[in-house]
Amino acid sequence: MNPSETPASANFIRTLIAEDLANGRRQNVVTRFPPEPNGYLHIGHAKSICLNFGLAAEFGGRCHLRFDDTNPTKEEQEYVDAIKTDVNWLGFDWGEHLYFASDYFETLYQYALQLIRANKAYVDSQSADEMRKNRGTLTEPGTASPFRNRSVEENLTLFEQMKNGDFPDGSHVLRAKIDMAAPNITLRDPAMYRILHAKHHRTGDSWCIYPMYDFAHGQEDSIETVTHSICTLEFEDHRPLYDWFIRELGIFAPQQIEFARLNLSYTVMSKRKLLQLVTEQHVTGWDDPRMPTLSGMRRRGYPAAAIRRFCDRIGVGRSASWIELSVLEDCVREELNDSAPRALAVLQPLKVVIDNYPADRIEWIEAPIHPQKPEMGTRKLPFARELYIEADDYMDEPPKKFFRLGPGREVRLRNAYIIRCDNVERDAAGNATVLHCSCDFDTLGANPADGRKVKGTIHWVSAAHALPADVRLYDRLFSLENPDSADDYRQALNPDSLQTITTARVEASLADATPGATYQFERLGYFSADRDATSENRLIFNRTVTLRDSWAKEQG
Repeated sequence: MNPSETPASANFIRTLIAEDLANGRRQNVVTRFPPEPNGYLHIGHAKSICLNFGLAAEFGGRCHLRFDDTNPTKEEQEYVDAIKTDVNWLGFDWGEHLYFASDYFETLYQYALQLIRANKAYVDSQSADEMRKNRGTLTEPGTASPFRNRSVEENLTLFEQMKNGDFPDGSHVLRAKIDMAAPNITLRDPAMYRILHAKHHRTGDSWCIYPMYDFAHGQEDSIETVTHSICTLEFEDHRPLYDWFIRELGIFAPQQIEFARLNLSYTVMSKRKLLQLVTEQHVTGWDDPRMPTLSGMRRRGYPAAAIRRFCDRIGVGRSASWIELSVLEDCVREELNDSAPRALAVLQPLKVVIDNYPADRIEWIEAPIHPQKPEMGTRKLPFARELYIEADDYMDEPPKKFFRLGPGREVRLRNAYIIRCDNVERDAAGNATVLHCSCDFDTLGANPADGRKVKGTIHWVSAAHALPADVRLYDRLFSLENPDSADDYRQALNPDSLQTITTARVEASLADATPGATYQFERLGYFSADRDATSENRLIFNRTVTLRDSWAKEQG
């Protein structure tokens, strides 16, 4: 389904926009998704992406992709490229409307000069510690800087010297002159510009002063004539500051609307913490399939449509709340159940020898690629005398409701025959190593002519034809529902978040599985082919999601 065709859930922002258009306050709709290129996008960003692009499409408007690249010490071209890839993968296109804060550096500089000339901004020469100390508290007003009453001419001169690189980092900042006693601390003469002798990924060494996010953000929206500036709730206290800048500069005024950010259980959303996980090698990179990044979810096999479905399902509200990770996983299951081709794989192989099956015979059994979608076609499964089944599909002394193999027991092999376990070979410790079985040749297929039925059906692969594979079983990265509640969120890391199985065998049709292709391994779950290659050139599959939510059951 095209993202623009995704069913829209009712929310208060959609209602506000509809009212703005109906009463003439706005004639069109322009939204934007404004990431800072200092990390990879995560599932929380997906909510904003779907909301901004979705609303623009619904109301016949446009959505901009804008990079707020105002801090060269933390931003990299790698992040810019990754963000563009993620937004495209999620299903959205900004067309010609790709912008950067750095596109507006000269305009923002002129805005700063305008405020200085109006005696609404000044150069402060206090240290960062002094400014922090004099800012006040929630209950006490701040203390005015001793440099607050510099003349307009002195401020213009100092600011030009800052721009020309005459001062070291941290020696001066440009501040707005608002109100040091304002109840909203954001309005207590906030910094507008700081000195940073750092190379910018786009402008190089052209600038050594850079606008603060709170100064640049609102003006960027204004320059782009964004009608509805949709932000998360932590920016609500900043709205009066953005409005102050817009009002004093006399420029186009966007309407800022805040919504609750996504809080997902067993997950951290802070880019600082995610970067820490990467740099400290708790994970293998930003695209580690355990990460909540879009690149990690893509590598794990999550379909973009499932993420869009999830964002629509959780809705948009004003109250902060926690969403269970299982809701996202359910959306992934629903999408993959409908779209993923089926395949046979055995993770912990136990050998089966069908003694009454000719040793030189190979039978090619036709099996559906998707049992509910005949239009997807069929695949050929090789059936031979020696097979592998899952080790836990056999028990020496099975309990009453164990409908799989045991001594003298019968079971159906998926899409193939009914077999009976006749004898068992064992190792020195008494563990079963080979099952000797017999095959009923009149029972081929799911609906044999003689109507014989058994309660159990298990999966299998041909020992001679199956391909060796490494299978990575991923689980939640954190074992604590809210990792941020721990003294150190890293203490909540789940030591069992990754288990690698090197004994797996998969059906031969997966030889050409392309990286990112996701399959349902029947009875086991959904698995995605990974881009990595082993030294033995073995296939690698990542578990995308189990067939059902086993985590909640285990935790209960």
